Amino acid sequence: MAQIQLTPAQRKDQRAEAHHLNPVVMIGSDGLTVAVKKEIDAALNAHGLIKVRVQSDDRIGREAIFQTLANELDAAPIQHIGKLLVLWRPIPEKEKKVSEDRMAGPRDIKVLKNSSRYGQRPEVKMLRVLGNQRLTPGGSVKRAKPPKQRSIKKRSQD
Repeated sequence: MAQIQLTPAQRKDQRAEAHHLNPVVMIGSDGLTVAVKKEIDAALNAHGLIKVRVQSDDRIGREAIFQTLANELDAAPIQHIGKLLVLWRPIPEKEKKVSEDRMAGPRDIKVLKNSSRYGQRPEVKMLRVLGNQRLTPGGSVKRAKPPKQRSIKKRSQD
């Protein structure tokens, strides 16, 4: 895989975003192992922009690790400063699995009730209505009635 190429302005924006981040992966004395690459790949999928700390004192080795990670993980090398490496890769879109028989989820509804004393502001209440509930005209929550069960004989006649 080839690494992502960014313009200098894009790289500058990513460096500014990464400034406050803490390193999420540390590369120890064993160097760049398969497990470390897998962990960095998972962090890039989860966060997009990450910092990696390399414990080695060899600058040439750190530069080689930086380029290897960028090439093999299809990431953009943002910055190499001291023992910190900053990598970026766009977060992949997650496919949502939606079943057809799925019911509606909870909804937050704002209910206004007029005050018993005229001239006062209406009272605002936030109500959470679940998928099997409904809101009455009076502003209270009721459970929806389940459909009536029909006998096997009547179902077979339809």
